Amino acid sequence: VQLVESGGGLVQAGGSLRLSCTASGFRVNEYAMAWFRQAPGKEREGVCIHAGDLNDSKKFCEDSVKGRFTISTDAVKNTVYLHLDAVKAEDTAIYYCAARKAFFMRSDGRGWPRYEFPHWGRGTQVTVSS
Repeated sequence: VQLVESGGGLVQAGGSLRLSCTASGFRVNEYAMAWFRQAPGKEREGVCIHAGDLNDSKKFCEDSVKGRFTISTDAVKNTVYLHLDAVKAEDTAIYYCAARKAFFMRSDGRGWPRYEFPHWGRGTQVTVSS
């Protein structure tokens, strides 16, 4: 199992960016695919999750990014994307892609960041300039 992120970089506040995570060794739609981030001096936090076929491909994002970030997958490319819109300075962080075998999620999508994700990418830096 391997996850490789790309797409990070420098973006102005209010701008957009798309992060990619290409998986090998498994099919992304059969797993729960998530994005986490870690800002300097802060704990890692969950951003968005694509819950996989087990959960009818539902998608959830945490309150801090809801309405600005979206998650999607491309089964042909076996890739999961994180679309960042209307970025803010506080979105500056290293963004990590993570995967675990799909699990049944709450209907409201709460609590997923507390689950263990055994597979991780190396991360990609996103820096928002004001």
